[in-house]
Amino acid sequence: MPPWLGAVASSDEPGLYLPDEAPWIVHADMATLVGGIRALLMQALHPGSLTGVRSHSRYKNDPLGRLSGTIRWLTVTTFASTESVTTEADRVNKMHAHVKGKYKTSTDKTVDYTAADPHLLRWVHIAFMESFLRSHQHYSTRPIPGGSDAYIRLWAKSVIPLGLEDAPTSEAEMLADIEHYRSELAVTDETRDVIRWIKDPPLPATSLPAYTFLFKAALASMPRAYQEMIGLGHPSLKLYRPITVNLLKFIRLAIGPESPIEEAAIARLHRAGMMKDNVVVSRE
Repeated sequence: MPPWLGAVASSDEPGLYLPDEAPWIVHADMATLVGGIRALLMQALHPGSLTGVRSHSRYKNDPLGRLSGTIRWLTVTTFASTESVTTEADRVNKMHAHVKGKYKTSTDKTVDYTAADPHLLRWVHIAFMESFLRSHQHYSTRPIPGGSDAYIRLWAKSVIPLGLEDAPTSEAEMLADIEHYRSELAVTDETRDVIRWIKDPPLPATSLPAYTFLFKAALASMPRAYQEMIGLGHPSLKLYRPITVNLLKFIRLAIGPESPIEEAAIARLHRAGMMKDNVVVSRE
């Protein structure tokens, strides 16, 4: 049972999303295992977000703790009540308040940064969102209600409590934003150090074969230009797609069909009058 189950189950209020909406569908899917790896790779390519991770994160000394914090934010924001989302955003904002320093840009200019800087926060959001979207499109068999635009538009609400009020709301806007950041991306020795860690994290030996494959699947889903920057080859999406789809199905089968988080969220939505007999009946 995840420790944030209580945050999802508590309250009789609705949350940001419903079970038939795009963020819920995408974030409840096993393709998020690939999306999380891909997001880390994308975020590492920006010197600002990279410096924040290296200087203020416990990713090396406590990798599972670092990952747990990210999963908690994603889970609570997607499935919990608006009250719990506000509480979780406050936790993240307080953490971000201590993340500050200097970094060298792609043109070797030293600049100040904070984790709450809207420009850096926007990159982290876009890299995260695009990675989860593409991973779902490539490796899940579940259609996204409303397609890419619906996911991007609805997930933009997730970062408003973090101070980002102008996130892209369509796929065209997201792609334009990614292109805008292209000139800021760079690969340095520090970048390669983080990428090596993402590629070979200190996981239990029993988990490494599956993780290694999922890492390759994440890399395969990235545009060629980003594969070139990362410098770990060009795994074929055509090859990895069918195998990854089946691997994720096997992982889901091994875990079991139950989803305590979704079940708790749906029970809360029934109490809130938003659902009846597991069907959405209200969007107010």
